[in-house]
Amino acid sequence: MRHTLPIAPQFYVTAPQPCPYLDGRMERKLFTALQGEHAQRLNDTLSKQGFRRSQNVLYRPTCAECSACLSARIRVADFQPSRTQKRILKKNAALVRNATSPWATEDQFQLFRRYLDSRHADGGMADMDIFEFAAMIEETPIKSRVIEYSRPAGPGEQGRPLAAVSLTDVFDDGLSMVYSFYDADMTDRSLGTYLILDHIAIAREAGLPYVYLGYWVPGSRKMGYKAGFSALEIYKAGQWQPIGSPADHTAELHPLSVDPIAEQVARIALPEARMPRD
Repeated sequence: MRHTLPIAPQFYVTAPQPCPYLDGRMERKLFTALQGEHAQRLNDTLSKQGFRRSQNVLYRPTCAECSACLSARIRVADFQPSRTQKRILKKNAALVRNATSPWATEDQFQLFRRYLDSRHADGGMADMDIFEFAAMIEETPIKSRVIEYSRPAGPGEQGRPLAAVSLTDVFDDGLSMVYSFYDADMTDRSLGTYLILDHIAIAREAGLPYVYLGYWVPGSRKMGYKAGFSALEIYKAGQWQPIGSPADHTAELHPLSVDPIAEQVARIALPEARMPRD
C-alpha cells in the first residue's frame, strides 16, 4: 500500500539587511533549501506562491512592516505588445537566440562584469568573481537553461559577440527569468525589455501559460518597467490577480501589513510525494 505524504521542507528567516529596492528600509527573507529528488516539484509549487529561486534556495520577502514586493508574471495568451515594444522587437531582429544547458563561460562572465560595472557598480553583486558567477549559473537542482543572444560582429570583431544572457528556469506552467544581463553599450536597444518579449515568444511556442518576472515593487524606479507589460498579474493577499492600475498599489509601511512568520509558513501549500509504506 502507498500513502500520499507532503514534502515538508524547513523554513528559515534571514537577518534584516538594507532593502535593495526602497531607500531607508530593511528587508528579511523567508527561505528554504531546494534540493533532493523533489526539488523540481517544490520549486514549481512554491513559485506559484510568490517564491523565487537563487541557486539552491527558494525565498520570498517577509519584511517586518512592509509588503511592497509583489511577485509578477505575464499571461502569455493575453499579452499584446505596445507600439514601443513592437519597435523594440524590430530593432533587435538581428539578434540570434541560442538556448544551452546551465554552464558558465568566460564570454558570459566578461559581459556580466561589464553590465555590473555600468549598471550596478554599488549593488550586492558588484564584487562577484568568476567562481561565484559560475555557481550562480550552474548550481541549479531543477530544469534550467542559459539563453544567449548574439549580435552581428562590428568593425574589428569576429563571429557573433554576446549581446545578452538570461538564466531561465522551466516550470510546469511557465518560464522564470532568474537573472538577466546584457551589453550596457547597447542602451538604445532596450535589451532588458527585449529579453522579456522574447521569453513570451518562447513560452508561447512551448505552450506554457506564464512568464515569471520576479518582483514588482511599487515606488521602486528600478522595478517600475515591469508594469509596462500587458496581461501582468501580481501575487497579492495569497492569490494571483491582474495588476490593474499600478497606482492602486502602495509601498506604505504598516505594522500589520505582514502576518507572523508561523502563520505564513502554515499557509504555504506543499507538493505531495508518493512514499512507500510497509
